[in-house]
Amino acid sequence: MKKYISFFRLRLVMGLQYRAAALGGVVTQFFWGFMEIIALRAFYESDPAAYPMTLDETSSYIWLQQAFLVLLSARTFDGEILNAIQSGNIAYEFCRPIHIYDMWFAKSTATRLSGAWLRCIPVLMVVFLLPKPYGMSAPADLLHFVLFVVTLILGLLVVVAFSMLVYVSGFYTLSTDGAKILTGAVVDLFTGHLIPLPFFPEGVRQVLEVLPFAAMQNVPLRVYSGNLAGAELYRAIILQIFWLAVLTAGGKMLCRHAEKKVIVHGG
Repeated sequence: MKKYISFFRLRLVMGLQYRAAALGGVVTQFFWGFMEIIALRAFYESDPAAYPMTLDETSSYIWLQQAFLVLLSARTFDGEILNAIQSGNIAYEFCRPIHIYDMWFAKSTATRLSGAWLRCIPVLMVVFLLPKPYGMSAPADLLHFVLFVVTLILGLLVVVAFSMLVYVSGFYTLSTDGAKILTGAVVDLFTGHLIPLPFFPEGVRQVLEVLPFAAMQNVPLRVYSGNLAGAELYRAIILQIFWLAVLTAGGKMLCRHAEKKVIVHGG
């Protein structure tokens, strides 16, 4: 376990050095968040009662989405891991007394945490000061905040477990570009990144909420905004734990299978 903690710490420290890139991301996320809220406000003004989330809830959802974009986005990948597979440098990893899957999981988690840490603080500091409906509201109570933190951690782990499947697919293909493009397009829609899941038609929403994609950013963001509560909330947490176990077990199984038959290209 100590060696994987060391991998995590090294990648975390390295990721915290990219401050200029994080600043550029903060500016982009402020612009994108404002654009979404302004567009949605026009719809809400026509008929506020027609939408499943209030404008305040939706604004909090959008700002949290922007603040934790790197943490919860399925499009965030560790370039070093992908390059190691494609260049043939993965051969060096096989010489180490480690499990490839566990090492990649630790590195990928640290990459997301470091990127989110540099971006979320300035975003959250500003949006809390903005007037309604453009700003972000505080959670309803302490319990909602605690549950938000719990579901945020589970959401992060589910996203990492899902991204591990993309890394492992590199063992079976000459390039992971296709898998990255396909999963990015699908996951952006099904996680609620483009449109919050409550806005989908009832039948479609019920299906999407039991898929692993809903266990990523959909749950923590709706918990914080107050749109997810009661029995529905605890059901969502159980599904997060379930999909984390399934994706992790499936990823490890595929990785072990790939390690036995891997063909190194390049190097």
